[in-house]
Amino acid sequence: MVVVNLLETVIDLDAIATNTRILKNLVQPAQLMCVVKADGYNHGAIPVARTVLANGADQLGVATLAEALELREAGITAPILCWIWSPEQDFAAALDANIHLAVVSMAHAQAIVKYAAGKPEKLVQTTIKIDTGLHRSGVDESQWEAVFTLLKDAGTATGNIEVTGVMSHLACADEPGNPANDTQAAAFNRAIALGRKLGLELPVNHLSNSPAVLTRPDFYHEMVRPGLAVYGYSPLADGNDYGLQPAMSWVGKVTVVKPIEPGEGTSYNLTWRAAKPGYLAVIPAGYADGLPRRAQNHVEVTIGGHRYPQVGRICMDQFVIDLGDNPHNVRPGDEAIIFGPGGMSATELASRIQDINYAVICAPTGRTVRRYLGGQHA
Repeated sequence: MVVVNLLETVIDLDAIATNTRILKNLVQPAQLMCVVKADGYNHGAIPVARTVLANGADQLGVATLAEALELREAGITAPILCWIWSPEQDFAAALDANIHLAVVSMAHAQAIVKYAAGKPEKLVQTTIKIDTGLHRSGVDESQWEAVFTLLKDAGTATGNIEVTGVMSHLACADEPGNPANDTQAAAFNRAIALGRKLGLELPVNHLSNSPAVLTRPDFYHEMVRPGLAVYGYSPLADGNDYGLQPAMSWVGKVTVVKPIEPGEGTSYNLTWRAAKPGYLAVIPAGYADGLPRRAQNHVEVTIGGHRYPQVGRICMDQFVIDLGDNPHNVRPGDEAIIFGPGGMSATELASRIQDINYAVICAPTGRTVRRYLGGQHA
């Protein structure tokens, strides 16, 4: 029996490989940490990780302990940094697996010190995440000296704690002219200077996310930390794609083509009615699959190189497109690109629904099946 998936995200790992090489060449000699959190921005963390590491990435970044451990369990041995965890969690398994944990508060620093004291034979590598103005997760400036000193003194006493550097996150990097960027960068430099004055070596520090990688080489330090750009998208509103190649297409198979007469409506509440005789087609994607109901009248799918507007309500499982008089003979089984190369871009769809391309590429879910092209996805 042949299995036909009605709804897929098609992931081009060769595009991710190209993007990785572009970013690596851009930032050299700085190291490249590729962020593969949120299941690789919905592209599949494990195949993405293998692809970026084969094409120049030096390290991987994730949000949670589970994400980090999943990579280790898949046999990935490269350095992995995890920055969202709680001292109340069982974080020892991550440290046992040589995962670097970011220290984001005094309590996190104390937890690291306690673990290291109990395992004197184990080298514990950690990065201190400092708050430079985002006011989210990170050690406040009033606590920098205390946290730096605690980790320095504990490392000196036990010999098994290595603070690899400090990291921070920019609030306004997607607005290159925003003065907050320079303010944060100055704070970041101040923290490095303080840490080194207190005796920490801090050999690898990183501040730059995707927009800073693309626009602020003066922020690179010893490593950069792009996420969105790895997957082929720019977070900037300048219209420049920087040579990046989008890696995801969200596609559905046409399930039904049917005629409609003038005055007849389609989908719930009949919010759209035909102005002339024509044809409709049904695409099996809805809000249960990540296409929001509020996207009504904003989606255009591409079939055979031609765009068709979505009409009527977006339902839980499907939506309808207007084929006009169907001059290109669209049929059931034809592939419809909801967004991606060859169709509407994720950035265009995001703009139409007043969202961001990050959210659009993370949206496909539900009955969506992932399929890979190229790269290393075994």
